[in-house]
Amino acid sequence: MPAEDDRLRLHELIPAILARLPLILAEVGELLAEQHPDYPVFLAGELDGVVVAADGFVSWLVGLAERDPLMRAPELMSGVEQALFEEIGRTHWQQQRDVTSLLAAYRTGAAVAWRHVADTALRFGVPAESFAALAAALFTAVDQLSSASLRGYLRAQASAGCARERLREELAELLLSDRSDTVVIRAAAVQAGWSLPQQAAVVLIAPKNEQNNEPNNEIGRVLHDHLEDSWLQLRRPQMLVVIVPDPSGPGRRKRLATALRGVAAVVGTTVPLDRLPASMGLAELAVRLQQAHVLSDDPLFVDEHLAAMVVHGDHRLLAALRQQYLAPLAQLPGCTRDRLSETLRSWLMHMGHRKAVAEELHVHPQTVRYRLGRLRELFGSALDEPATRAALLLALAWGPAVSDETVSEEALG
Repeated sequence: MPAEDDRLRLHELIPAILARLPLILAEVGELLAEQHPDYPVFLAGELDGVVVAADGFVSWLVGLAERDPLMRAPELMSGVEQALFEEIGRTHWQQQRDVTSLLAAYRTGAAVAWRHVADTALRFGVPAESFAALAAALFTAVDQLSSASLRGYLRAQASAGCARERLREELAELLLSDRSDTVVIRAAAVQAGWSLPQQAAVVLIAPKNEQNNEPNNEIGRVLHDHLEDSWLQLRRPQMLVVIVPDPSGPGRRKRLATALRGVAAVVGTTVPLDRLPASMGLAELAVRLQQAHVLSDDPLFVDEHLAAMVVHGDHRLLAALRQQYLAPLAQLPGCTRDRLSETLRSWLMHMGHRKAVAEELHVHPQTVRYRLGRLRELFGSALDEPATRAALLLALAWGPAVSDETVSEEALG
């Protein structure tokens, strides 16, 4: 501990330092004027309050240096100062001001204040130990006050972020419900800070990994690295739901495909906001078809697979259709049935063009001729009927190859 006369000298510094306070504040204002012009205005407008606060701070600072010259356990006077500077940080967030400017102001003020405190201490002949204690007390205090303000800023930011996300989730739920009243949605959008687009699409991402039933780790990457702030997110037990505004704008589809690649996302049709529940329904159907390996694009855009979705919209009807119209193939051995059904599908798709069929199947045209002859034997004149051809096309063109299960009674459920 310093000697009694040293403590007296330290105590005598207080009025001398306070006498320099207007000069200190003026210098701080000049240094901040260029990069942080708001702070000189604040100092000028709140000068009386700053002087009162500085009086208490200087007294505490000198008292801290007296009590603990080695700064073994530097602490603020009480929780009052921490609460005060946390509130300053919260106010900065609420006013949408940059917290780095506030922390820079603290550092600038500390540097200017120390120069004046040091000059005063030297004039008073303060011993080296007490001089060092003053420096440690000042910069420790500034560090703690800065931490308190940053903590307040971040807490306000987190709180506002949670509230905002909650409001955005509520808006997403509203948009996907049947309660799409325009007035209610507009009010909810204003509260959530979300600009209502003309059109939107629903994106679904399954949260489970098919191989091990573990959470899909890629979802976290997408959420943090790719999803845009304008996208609404909604977590459901079996799905992550995202509402993307105006996905059909210039270049947006490509950006959307890039952002969602690798997570087996399904992108619903682009619709007006009041049709989002319908877009959701189509996207859910596409997810089921994706999981059944009927559709496999990544990401999968529903509007590119509407025909397949019409065909697979009701699996019982599709099974019945296949059982009825593919019955001539039912009694064939599996490999033979697969080859003939593949040839029939290609023949129907290419409107009877045998050369195109041979090229698609990578077989000789004579092989195509033979297979078509077998199909004529099995189906007879039905292959010449337009209605039968249309039904066969539905049965074969949009889905996996015909299997024993497909043509069985069991497939009808």
